[in-house]
Amino acid sequence: MTLTDTYTLSNGVKIPMVGFGTWQSADGDEAYNSVKWALEAGYRHIDTAAVYGNEDSVGQAIKDSGIARDELFVTTKLWLCNTTEEAAAAIDESLKKLQLDYVDLYLIHWPNPAEYRPNFEARNAAVWKAMEDAVKAGKIRAIGVSNFHEKHLAPLLKVAEIKPVVNQIMVNPSDQQLEVVAFNKAHDILTEAYSPLGTGKIFKIAGLADLAKKYDRSIAQIVLRWSLEHGYLPLPKSVTQSRIVENAQIFDFTLDTEDIAYIDGLHGQAGLASNPDEVDF
Repeated sequence: MTLTDTYTLSNGVKIPMVGFGTWQSADGDEAYNSVKWALEAGYRHIDTAAVYGNEDSVGQAIKDSGIARDELFVTTKLWLCNTTEEAAAAIDESLKKLQLDYVDLYLIHWPNPAEYRPNFEARNAAVWKAMEDAVKAGKIRAIGVSNFHEKHLAPLLKVAEIKPVVNQIMVNPSDQQLEVVAFNKAHDILTEAYSPLGTGKIFKIAGLADLAKKYDRSIAQIVLRWSLEHGYLPLPKSVTQSRIVENAQIFDFTLDTEDIAYIDGLHGQAGLASNPDEVDF
């Protein structure tokens, strides 16, 4: 296994099984350099979003890399749009900022923004229509969602002409969101794990330090390997070149069954995912 090994999505598109996250990477040198270093380290899957405010820098780093477009997998996400027309404009704006003719994956970022409650079903159906149209126009290769629970996914599945192939949710040893993962799996939806390192909080768990010593690895490498062992697609993020390289070195070892079970038992020790029906944006 390597950074270029892939999962196959339910629509047949292949997606590298580890992605590079850019959440909280500031536009400008920070985002540009982190993506540049990630690509140099062998990552071929880059994840960003309109609300991250860094699509310009991410796109420039991709362009300057000189890597052939068909060797890259680029994801971005729809923020707080409510209509088909707004979503269509947002897709075009992201493509412009990224300097790309198409993105490989496009996601609805949140299922139930505060402004549209309690009408999330109609809102999601409307923006999904724009995403389907963009697939048909060649602007997007695959579409999916982020932070969706069953109550949000089930109604969308009923109206979707093109089915979602990914649900990107917060998954790490402190919160595996097992019910959501099970629903994803039952509907051939790949679980992408954002904040796979618990936004840094997992590093305070003493038992993980013990495992790191056992395997002569970093805590981050242990946890990212755990994510792969479960069939998740982790999206580690860093703006430090050495850690970006380190986080990519997770393919030459495996975890013992009892160690996977130990990590599985860390629920709640480094925070939980936000409830998408209670976020204040």
